[in-house]
Amino acid sequence: MNRYSALFERLDRERRGALVPFAILGYPTPERSLEWIEALLPHADALELGLPFSDPIADGPVIQTASHEALTAGARLNSGLAIVGQLRTRHPELPIGLLVYANLVYQPGLDHFYRRIQAAGADSVLVPDVPSEEAQPFVDAARRCGLASILIAPPNAPEATLARIAKLGSGYTYVVSRSGVTGTEKQAGRPQATLFEKLSALGAPPGLVGFGISSPGDVQAALAQGARGVIVGSSLIEQSRDPERLQSHLHALALATRRQPEGIHARASQR
Repeated sequence: MNRYSALFERLDRERRGALVPFAILGYPTPERSLEWIEALLPHADALELGLPFSDPIADGPVIQTASHEALTAGARLNSGLAIVGQLRTRHPELPIGLLVYANLVYQPGLDHFYRRIQAAGADSVLVPDVPSEEAQPFVDAARRCGLASILIAPPNAPEATLARIAKLGSGYTYVVSRSGVTGTEKQAGRPQATLFEKLSALGAPPGLVGFGISSPGDVQAALAQGARGVIVGSSLIEQSRDPERLQSHLHALALATRRQPEGIHARASQR
């Protein structure tokens, strides 16, 4: 059983959703990044880690700024993967996903890139600027290395797109709460429950909601629609320089994953 499957089985038993923090590898500096990521882990069920990139088109201003700070401080692929390796050694059961833009994958070659990701100890790769229509080569290269491919399910996606996502995706499905980029609105959108029902009927991996998740209310709303958990990034980075506020915020988000109406667990357990 892979780490994602084990995670969702455990969360079903505990009757709660997943809280998945997002962090930029190398932020605020390569030397301090591991410490910053470790601070997220007391409340984390999994991690989504971004490799810093000069033009992160899916990310809003908060994450763009963090990525720029990391690059300016000297963060690169090698230093990022070294951090992943340290996290894997320290937390052998923790699911770790990487978010990476297509240029970083293409430049060294798909197979070479994915082999390095696998060797570092990651479980999955999300390439947000590659639409599902063009994802097959990335998925194939990931499978050859035993890595899960995370695909994005946008709001109002047509049936054919959802079917393709269900066929190609593994690990989990990144369900976008609204159109746009991350961290640009203080209130998340509301994916329709029918989207999760369609994904489930098509056999897609469990859905985690991202983009704009910043409050306990956002967490509860996502779970009420049928999500199996949430991904939180910008609001954590905004509080990264105030450890006490950060921990308080994480604690509140984690509590919200446990406040689920009975029907939510029933829907989730059927997937």
